[in-house]
Amino acid sequence: MGRPFDCKNGDVEVGGLRPLQRAWTFSRAQPLVVQLSVAIVARLILNTSRRMPYAFAPAFSRGMGVSLTAITSLIALNQATSLLGPLSGPLGDRWGYRAMMLSGLLLLSIGMLSVGVLPSYIIVALAVVLAGVAKILFDPAIQAYVGEKVSYQNRGLAIGMVETAWAGSTLLGIPLVGMLIDRAGWQAPFVALGVLALLSWMLMVWLIPSNCSNRRNARWLDIYRDVWHQLRQQPQVCCLLSFTLLTCAANDCIFVVYASWLETRFALTVVALGGATIVIGVAELLAEILVATASDRIGLRRAATAGTALAVASYAILPLASATLPLALGGLFLIFLCFEFSIVSAMSVFTEVMPAARGSMMSFNLSAAGAGRVLGALLGGFLWFTGGLLTSSVAATTICALALGCLVWGLRHWRGLGRPVNRS
Repeated sequence: MGRPFDCKNGDVEVGGLRPLQRAWTFSRAQPLVVQLSVAIVARLILNTSRRMPYAFAPAFSRGMGVSLTAITSLIALNQATSLLGPLSGPLGDRWGYRAMMLSGLLLLSIGMLSVGVLPSYIIVALAVVLAGVAKILFDPAIQAYVGEKVSYQNRGLAIGMVETAWAGSTLLGIPLVGMLIDRAGWQAPFVALGVLALLSWMLMVWLIPSNCSNRRNARWLDIYRDVWHQLRQQPQVCCLLSFTLLTCAANDCIFVVYASWLETRFALTVVALGGATIVIGVAELLAEILVATASDRIGLRRAATAGTALAVASYAILPLASATLPLALGGLFLIFLCFEFSIVSAMSVFTEVMPAARGSMMSFNLSAAGAGRVLGALLGGFLWFTGGLLTSSVAATTICALALGCLVWGLRHWRGLGRPVNRS
């Protein structure tokens, strides 16, 4: 099948195998497809834990006897943890990606189970923070792990499949949480997610081999200094991170107001708005499947660039979709399809931008996405109240166009496995 695992050599490309086999297998004892399948389930649990307060804030506020504002404050606290990426990223490059994934799942399990034992607002706040920290540890680590174990020619396949856990949390995780709350009370999903996180942790301990890190014995300050030195030496990396920040800001300009738009324009009920959320989840899932099946053939750079260009167009035409509800839902579907396709394709490229510090690069990328979403949420709400959908759409189009410029410039100047820059 493949070469035995060698902690000194992250290259797992094996000649003579079909592309799918090369992408998913790296040792005789441990097929990578099994490892990543468990990782997808673990990410589904993690994403559901993090998105749960958004969907069920009223139920949690009633259960704990606190105001809705207190719950939305927890959501903001959860998002703020994404800014820890620049601090946590180098830890994965030092300790290994397996250690970071396991640490994230363990923190998630502790936080969720604590709510089952001590159901108070303070403990829920702690659980929400731990869920945020778990994501900033787990997500960059699994993305970097894929970057290390899967050849660049099949990177879109692997990253696209791993990212289906994001859409899965909307289409599967959140509805199941709603059923648990309805039948067993607001604490039930915390306990269930805590147990599932612990089971995932046990499976990953068993399935993913312990790996060595060439920098395990390096000094802390040396690791951080080297990472920041690489960023200073490669301005295109900062440009690519700016793409992530801007494209997420553009998306949230629409994401935070789409429910208000549908409610005021078409007088939708809460149940009908839930149906609109399903439309968005289906768009995200389809985009992730398209990345997995098509982006490697198209070329990851071209896929990311084309997806972002289409996203610009989709934001621009959204006001034209206000005539009927089917058109409006189709417009939202197109926006989230293009956005998710572009961001996941770009993420696949980014796993190769700093090969010696993949964990750091993907952590920076996650932090840039978090910062962009905070910026977009603040801007989107303000623009909606001042000028309605048209103003929000113009802002999203402009910001996404800037993101496209950053992406094109950054990829053009990146010396990667695609076309290298010729400075002669």
